Formats: sequence, structure tokens, C-alpha cells
Amino acid sequence: MGESSVLLRFALLAFSSVLIIVNPFSTAPLFVTMTEGAPPAKRHRTAWRAVVTAGVTLMVFAVLGDALLRLFSITIGAFRIAGGVIIFGIGMTMLRAHYPREQQTPEEPVEGTTKDDIALIPLAIPMLSGPGAISTVLVLGQHANTWGHRVVLLAVIALTCVVSYYVLRSADYVTHIMGHTGRQLISRLMGLFLAVIAVQFILNGVQDALSSLRLP
Repeated sequence: MGESSVLLRFALLAFSSVLIIVNPFSTAPLFVTMTEGAPPAKRHRTAWRAVVTAGVTLMVFAVLGDALLRLFSITIGAFRIAGGVIIFGIGMTMLRAHYPREQQTPEEPVEGTTKDDIALIPLAIPMLSGPGAISTVLVLGQHANTWGHRVVLLAVIALTCVVSYYVLRSADYVTHIMGHTGRQLISRLMGLFLAVIAVQFILNGVQDALSSLRLP
């Protein structure tokens, strides 16, 4: 019972963190613009390829996070602090109802409208799986100390991709229902939660750093 409770709390933290940072609702209006005039079947294929690519990217970083940190001699505490700072910046941007620059640049949506295949770039990377999302799964991967936690993290990424696919598949409807005010409200709410999660990451990183500095 205790282990199940721990896994459930981790699953809720991971799912809320990953879904908010991936934020398919903010990508939906851009997806509509970039696929304007395309037949529904092509739009669905584009959305599917984008979320699969983003999911695989995030899973690779979630699984190989420890190896990457060791390769570059980066401590867990340092990465948690850096990741928390990045995520906090994105959250504050979302609180101001602007699309996070860490996920895309102003040129990328324009470039997307002129490209034949936008599924991989810029839709999957960096819009869905940008630096913020990669930092999030890497930090969460440091909390995945058991096989159960690792399976939960991978399942959370997969579930986020499923949600993202259906949001993009229904982008016209979602954009129409949400409207400009609705998108701003959701962006601010998600930004608030993201900022709180980022602060917790930073606090955990500081605690790890202080622990490593203590004399035996």
C-alpha cells in the first residue's frame, strides 16, 4: 500500500509536469495555421508523426538521463536547479499569456507554414519537446529510483503524447471552443502550476547540493 501510494504521487507529479510543459493546447492554434489547406487525413498523419517523435525524444532523455549527466560530470543537484530555472522561466512567460520562447522562436511558425513536412521540425521539436520538456523529464528521471518509477515515467510520457495527438487532431474545434480568452486563461493557470513545480525542483536541487557539501 505504501509503495502504491508513492507511485501514485509520482505519477500525478510527472503527468502534471510533462503535460503542462508540453502544452498541446498552446500548440493547437499554431498547428491550425501551419496545416491550413491540408486535407484532414494529412493533418492527422502530421499530428501523429509529431507526437510520436516528441514522445520518443522525451523517452530517450528520460531513460538516458543518468548516463548523460555522468558523461558531462554534472551533479543531480546542479541539473535540478538549472532545469528548475528553465521551467520557472517558461512558467512565468505562460503567466503573462505569451508562448514560451524556450519552446519556439517567432520564426518557427512562419517557417512551418512554408514547409511540406512540419511534423518533425518545428512541430515535434521544439514546440512539443523543447528544452523545457527535456529538462523536465531529465529531472523527473532523477526521482525515478526504482523500475516502478521508471515505468510510470515512460507511461506518463506516452499518455501525454496520446492527449497531445487528440488535441492536435481536434485543433480546429479546440481553438474555436477555447477562444482567445480561454487560451490565455489556460496558459496562465498552467504557468502558475509550472512555476510552483519549478520552485520545488530548485529546492530539491539546493538540498542535494548542500548534502553533497557536508563533511562525512
